[in-house]
Amino acid sequence: MKKRLLILLVAGIGLGLKPGPVAAQKPPLTRQQYQQDFDFFWNTIRTNYCYFASKQTDWEQVRARSRPQLDTLSSRRAFVRLLENSLAELYDNHAGLSTNRPDSRRLVPTGTDIWAEFVNGQAVVQAVRPGFGAERSGVRPGMVLTAVNGVDLNDALRPFLPTSQRGSDAAARNFALLQLLAGDHRTPRTWSLLVSGRALTAHPDEAGMALENISYSGRFEARRLGRVGYLKINNSLGDNGLIVPFDSALTALMDTQGLVLDLRETPSGGNTTVARAIMGRFIKAEAPYQRHELTREETQTGVRRIWLEIVAPRGPRYTAPVVVLVGRWTGSMGEGLAIGFDALQRAKVVGTEMARLHGGIYSYSLPHSGIGFNIPVERLSHVNGQPRESFRPPIYVDPKPGAASKAEVADPALEAALQVLRSKR
Repeated sequence: MKKRLLILLVAGIGLGLKPGPVAAQKPPLTRQQYQQDFDFFWNTIRTNYCYFASKQTDWEQVRARSRPQLDTLSSRRAFVRLLENSLAELYDNHAGLSTNRPDSRRLVPTGTDIWAEFVNGQAVVQAVRPGFGAERSGVRPGMVLTAVNGVDLNDALRPFLPTSQRGSDAAARNFALLQLLAGDHRTPRTWSLLVSGRALTAHPDEAGMALENISYSGRFEARRLGRVGYLKINNSLGDNGLIVPFDSALTALMDTQGLVLDLRETPSGGNTTVARAIMGRFIKAEAPYQRHELTREETQTGVRRIWLEIVAPRGPRYTAPVVVLVGRWTGSMGEGLAIGFDALQRAKVVGTEMARLHGGIYSYSLPHSGIGFNIPVERLSHVNGQPRESFRPPIYVDPKPGAASKAEVADPALEAALQVLRSKR
């Protein structure tokens, strides 16, 4: 009997059977399991999402519209799209899934290279991300977008507008515009623009889909600009491994007469451990840097829960003047650092509006499909009570409209930062 079993096993190998992977495959979800997953998703957001009060979203209507679709679901792929469409009704760039499809929209701002908003009915470019396709294809702040991939802008925008709203909201229209311009993970983008009345066609993905695999030479860059130190964080505020090399780089710059901390390439945010580690090198006593509010507790009990997060000093203290640079790709924890330095009165914040990502996010996982999702659960504010997403740098650098000329400063925000430090001498 044992010999016969061995022959069968060998025959199985010869036929290319691979029992390991086959055994690891999970059976497809049932319709009931999809419905249970969606109910968990919908109820978790209803109970915990902390920005409904500032939205026009009718969350009950989102469930009513999704229910008929759940009755016909037959694949994980279709379920992901249903969840994406539901989250889009919040028009919140800080709410998202842990998975995507090839035709899903890129993350805003992490996977984007352009920022535009509606001004007097026109879609006006506010900023372009240095070194990426939008900039390389000639797009500059002040230009007006008129079409995307050959489709008139208003028509191209329509699929991305929320459909379950109690009333109109300009923020929802701007959210849809950013989603449209972000593109998906497989389709090259073509934009039609106007600059000083002249037509311009831009192909930001002509050299390849560079936004799909963004890489950096290191966690940060450190150098000297004359007597001023310069430290730029390269989207690594969520990496605790940044702390030790950052400490070493800052210690090497202790003799400088001022420091520029550049947070303009931190779109993915990070964690408070890294942020507090950075701020702790610049203060001499414990102090609050950010205000938290857990709105869920007030909803459930009628009692507000608000607290301040404290930064403690650590390591050798850098005592010279500091400027923090921010922009549209300063996101989440990068924004927290900016308001923190401002609250601590330890740096001047210079630049433009930031990514305006709402609140502190919590992560959840659906019970059957295992799909993860993140939503803002804590409202975050400056210690003075100003919402983090509405913070504007006290020293504002307005992006220059139109195409750059050789006579213009290559980096106006950095030049403004250096001017601030020169005035402190």
